[in-house]
Amino acid sequence: MILDIDLVSDFVCPWCYLGKVRLDRALAELKAARPDLEARVNWLPFFLNPDTPAAGEPYRAFLEAKFGGPIKAEAVLDTVRAAAAEDGLSYAFERIQTRPNTLQAHRLMYRAQAQGQKPERIQSLAQALFAAHFQEGRDIGDKDTLADIAAACGDRREAVREWLDGRGSIDAVERMAAGVRRQGIEGVPFFILNRKMAVSGAQSAAVLGAAILQSLETGKPS
Repeated sequence: MILDIDLVSDFVCPWCYLGKVRLDRALAELKAARPDLEARVNWLPFFLNPDTPAAGEPYRAFLEAKFGGPIKAEAVLDTVRAAAAEDGLSYAFERIQTRPNTLQAHRLMYRAQAQGQKPERIQSLAQALFAAHFQEGRDIGDKDTLADIAAACGDRREAVREWLDGRGSIDAVERMAAGVRRQGIEGVPFFILNRKMAVSGAQSAAVLGAAILQSLETGKPS
């Protein structure tokens, strides 16, 4: 049985990283109970801050401006840390120097999916992009960094770097992101299950699993 999941996210969204971790757990638990289940996750682009400069901007200054100062910014990060700790996920916000523009990261994901790369590699790439930003403090708006990440996931570094220097998929990614907004999706992560159900936010693995099961049953003859 095929399970199609469209996952709308941005690679600089900490809740999206947590949402991925929880989705992975939900899918692993479902797979154990339903070995016939084949999950296909399709990543759709979202820009939390479309006006981010192409070269990125200082991370801490961005947070403090957005949340109203250093104390409030740190409180927000503490909330994220506490929620993620329950799922064994840790963030190294102190290592992040640059809040990147994520167009290039979304292009990289679009390329991998358009090429029909194996689902395992797609998920490995998503994990690597999140980890690079949130745990390693690397600039995922930098093309050399992205080429290195892609190579670590089994791609050819030189081919990826050359492709990123071109304009391939820029229009497609921007159209997709605009289309998501037109559908009324204003926050991420956002999960679309089998084109039938939607779940908003980094819900628990249990909630996601229940929603996935419901989406599999919806429309079946009684």
